[in-house]
Order: sequence, then structure tokens, then C-alpha cells
Amino acid sequence: MHVLAQSTAVAKVAASGCLRRSPNPSVTFQRSPSLLLLPAACRRRCRRGCSVSVDVRCALGAMVTPELNGGDVGVGVGGGSFDFQRYLSARADAVNDALDRAMPRGFPERLCESMRYSVLAGGKRVRPVLALAACELVGGDAAAATPVACAVEMIHTMSLIHDDMPCMDDDALRRGRPSNHVAFGEFTALLAGDALHALAFEHVARGCGDHGVPADRTLRAVAELGSASGTGGVAAGQVADKESEGLPVSLAMLEYIHVHKTARLLEAAAVSGAIVGGGADAEVERVRRYARCVGLLFQVVDDVLDMTSTSEQLGKTAGKDVEADKATYPKLLGVDKAREYAADLLAMAEAELDGFDAERAAPLRHLARFIAYRQH
Repeated sequence: MHVLAQSTAVAKVAASGCLRRSPNPSVTFQRSPSLLLLPAACRRRCRRGCSVSVDVRCALGAMVTPELNGGDVGVGVGGGSFDFQRYLSARADAVNDALDRAMPRGFPERLCESMRYSVLAGGKRVRPVLALAACELVGGDAAAATPVACAVEMIHTMSLIHDDMPCMDDDALRRGRPSNHVAFGEFTALLAGDALHALAFEHVARGCGDHGVPADRTLRAVAELGSASGTGGVAAGQVADKESEGLPVSLAMLEYIHVHKTARLLEAAAVSGAIVGGGADAEVERVRRYARCVGLLFQVVDDVLDMTSTSEQLGKTAGKDVEADKATYPKLLGVDKAREYAADLLAMAEAELDGFDAERAAPLRHLARFIAYRQH
């Protein structure tokens, strides 16, 4: 199917909110292109109809709401209110402290300094917070998921260090300061990423045991993170992304790239948190579907921001996707349709939390909204 035909179909479906038949009886257009690769239960849920309010669509259209970009977020949950900014700040601080303790010091000094430079550079800590919140969602103690939270941030940071290198995206700016290879040189940056990847799995294996997590849960978490960083996740997405530069890319291929390059690691963070927290299999799978939608949502918003924001606003070089002639959701669908798609993904993610305890689900519900409305 040509990209133009796909885009037209998606536009019609977004307007109708239901399944439609194309003029070609052998092709069925779904409500959102992501449904091709989302888990089956997510597809079924969306076919039943995901209600996306006008307010949500308008907020996503602007990619900003006052509540989520300054001050407290107090949305009624179970008759009360939930202060998401306070929750996010406290969890991020706890993760930062744990990462500081986990990062190596000493010899070889330059390698350790390079690792610490990127891991402790800040960032939203979305993936670690996902792990902690998913652990609490299923009734676990967030402390048990701290090793997983740190490990997933190490893996994520590894991917950023490698992604910025000249052989990849060749980006000199990351989180508002020089990229690792600019600050430390290419070979040190490469090895810092490799060392972080190895440290992540060592940290889970040792740390979960120290927190009393049963060995079988620890092993499942290690397997989940390994799958998400290799050929079942980040590495596969990166290869597909680089090979597609300058070439015509279908929505299905774009979805493959982003499911693997971005969504899979967010999914693994949440799933691993739920696993070490003792979640039942059905609960873990619901968390997986939630996080898959959130992961794609993160990438759609990222694509829109890259096209509509400045480097100063983003803390990294804006417009790199356009310069590299990469396929993005705004490029294939247009900015407005990409924002509509983000609204659909937000609704699908929140729907997966229905049935969980409302107070325990509040952090994940607000985290999805935070990702949808973020400005950098």
C-alpha cells in the first residue's frame, strides 16, 4: 500500500472512529496504524471503541496543558486528588540517588567518568518511574523494583550514547550539554555504553537478591530487559531506522521501528517492575499492553516536538529527523493526524488500567498524560 493511500485511510478512520472497508475488499483499514503491531487485546479494545474526549484531543492538539507543565496536578482519584508532580519528583530523586550509588568510581577513571556523565545528566526518568509505579500497581514495594529501575535507565543511557555517535545520528548535543562522544571521545563513549549495558544486568541480578526478590522473578526481569535491548527491541529498531533513512517508509515499517527502538524498552521497564512486584500473569500482561501504548505515545510526541520545537526547548538538536530525511509520524500523517493518533494511544493506555485499584493506578494514569502533554 502506498504511503499516500495509507495516510488517506488513517485520516478517514480517525474521523469516523470505527473500522472501515477500503475500496479494495482485500484491505481493511484499522482505526490507527499502530494497531497493526499492538498486542491483540489492545486491538480488540480499540475495535470496541476508545472514547477520546474533545478536551483530550484539544490538549494534545496544543501539546500542552497548564496542569501538567507547571504546578501541581490534582485530578480526582477515588474521591481525592493525586499530586503527580510531587510523586514524579520524589521517585526521580530516589532513582537519581540509587544511580549515583550504582555508578562505578575509580580506575579506569575516564571510563567511569564517562559513564557517570551520561547516566547522571538528568532527564525525565520516565522508564525508572514506570518500573516503580508498575511494581506498586500490583501490590509490591517500590524498593524491590529499584534495581530494575536503575538497570533500565542504564540501558536507555547506553542507547543514547551510541545513538549520538557519528556512525549513528551524529548529534553533538544531549540533555542540553555536549554528547558523550564530544566530551570524552568516540572510543571512550563506545566503551562507556558497552559497560553500562553489562552493568545493568549485573545490577538487577545482585540488587533484586538484596531486596529479597525471589530468584524466579529476578530471572524473568533479566530476560525481559535482555529481549528489549537486543534483537527483540532497541538494536533491531536502530538497524531498521538507519537502513530506512532516505527511503520510502510505510506506516507499518515506521511502526516496527518505533515499537522496537522506543516502545519496547518502556514496556520492559513496566513489565519488569510488575514481575518483581509479584503481579499475576494477567496483571503483568495488562501492564505490558498499557506500556506498549505509552511507548508509542512517547515516540509520536517526540516526533511532533522534533518538528515543532527549538533546540533550546528540547535540550537536544531539533529538526534532526527532517535533516536526516527520516520517516516520522508527522511526515507520513501530518502534524494534526499525528496528534490525533497520540490521543488514541493515550485513551488505549488508560483503558488498560481500568479494574486496578484506583489509587495504585493513579501514578501510571498520570504518567501517560505527562508523556502525552510534555514539551521536551
